[in-house]
Amino acid sequence: MLGAMKPPYDPASHIRTIYLDEECQDSALAQAICARANVPVKILPAGARPQRGASPSPHGLSKGKHNLVLCTNRGSFFKPCPATKEYRCCDYQVLNIGMGCPMDCVYCILQAYLNNDWMSFFVNTDDLLQELDLAFLRTNQFWRIGTGEFTDSLAIDNLTGLSPILVNYMRDKSHGILELKTKSANIQNLLDLDHNGKTMVSWSLNATTIMAKEEIRTASLSQRLSAAKICTGKGYKLGFHFDPIIYHKGWKEGYKETIKTLFTTVPAEKISWISLGALRFLPALKPFALTRFPSSTFFHEEFIIGLDNKYRYFRSLRVEMYSYILGLLRQHAAEHTCLYFCMESDEIWQECGFAPGESSKLPDNLDLAFQRTPN
Repeated sequence: MLGAMKPPYDPASHIRTIYLDEECQDSALAQAICARANVPVKILPAGARPQRGASPSPHGLSKGKHNLVLCTNRGSFFKPCPATKEYRCCDYQVLNIGMGCPMDCVYCILQAYLNNDWMSFFVNTDDLLQELDLAFLRTNQFWRIGTGEFTDSLAIDNLTGLSPILVNYMRDKSHGILELKTKSANIQNLLDLDHNGKTMVSWSLNATTIMAKEEIRTASLSQRLSAAKICTGKGYKLGFHFDPIIYHKGWKEGYKETIKTLFTTVPAEKISWISLGALRFLPALKPFALTRFPSSTFFHEEFIIGLDNKYRYFRSLRVEMYSYILGLLRQHAAEHTCLYFCMESDEIWQECGFAPGESSKLPDNLDLAFQRTPN
């Protein structure tokens, strides 16, 4: 029962040390984060980062889950999703708020990118908002903006307090929406905000076996969906992402149970979109992940190298999994909810029952789905 579940794990409690770039010592946001965290704070010389271990290794990633660096982002905050030309993209826009996450998913692609002994959060939010201002002035394009590309959107939001800054900024934007994507149940900062229907909250979902074994320090299915239900009561629209879909023993029963629980907990009419994406990963990820998580077995399945140079399941298996899960979703989803694939070919779309050309309409269909979802 949802009402009898234990409180969700607070991912921010995994942080043991904060490293503060000396450039940011006068930042009110940095000072507030340090006060809320109530852990030791160490000052770093400007631009410096914590000393690595004797040699970079996968185990440094585990150590890094305890260390949070508060610093300035000297580059761009706002960029198009780093998609590949070979597969269909949804024209998502990424807002980079930091790097790394205290939660620890075995399949996380960041393990192949960020071999650091720390996570980072950017405290120069005035620069972030100024960059968004300029972007909105340049075009009337309708943007779907997400913060969950290089970190979880809400995992440490109780420390950073970033979501109120972003939600308040977006509420008067006529041609853009903000999507906060998470595997946590950390929604406290969202509940009393006047979001004006311009922010949606999304959760990554999986079969419960995968969530329990491969998504470490994340909220359970019941905890995620309970948080989603609370958000609908505050007028937020919802998104869900079955990504990565992982082949495992009992996968059909696992995904069927998750989908059943989803639609018996959350009002279907509040869901704007649901994405599906099968497991895919850079070749460099496998040795990192297996060193850190030697008991995981899903990396030992058969894979091929896709057009984007990532390992993927054979096409026939992807089509089988997609078709099965889509069939379940279509039994329950509201008419306006957009069901779509993340980073798949047009041919896969058609093999799974979408009309020819439907994949090319994805950006417009997502915008329309959001507009049709009631607050």
